[in-house]
Amino acid sequence: MASGEGVRRGAGELEGEVLAALHAAEAPLTPADVQRALGGGLAYTTVMTILSRLYTKGFARRLPAGRGYAYCPAQNEAQSVARQMHSLLGVGSDPAAVLAQFVDELDPDEEQLLERLIEQRNGPGGS
Repeated sequence: MASGEGVRRGAGELEGEVLAALHAAEAPLTPADVQRALGGGLAYTTVMTILSRLYTKGFARRLPAGRGYAYCPAQNEAQSVARQMHSLLGVGSDPAAVLAQFVDELDPDEEQLLERLIEQRNGPGGS
């Protein structure tokens, strides 16, 4: 997905797009492969920087490919997204307020799913 002229995406958004491309691929991707998968709207050096950040943060693995590297996700998509969500909780000064806001913005089906997951985790009789 190419960004519009004059529109600048944040590093977190770019990392998410690159990670999504890695998850969608059936094999490790080179930076050029990722650039093509994202529609070619990003500079090659930007793609390389994002891949390097994902590798440094532990979200991607890199494998030798020719004179460079090919990248693949270090975890499955659910694990990666959950890890990102958890790290965002540490950004704010009030994690309880962040979680409350998150729950407030869930649609009813998502809220029921979250309740079921918490009940399953706590088991019979609560925790």
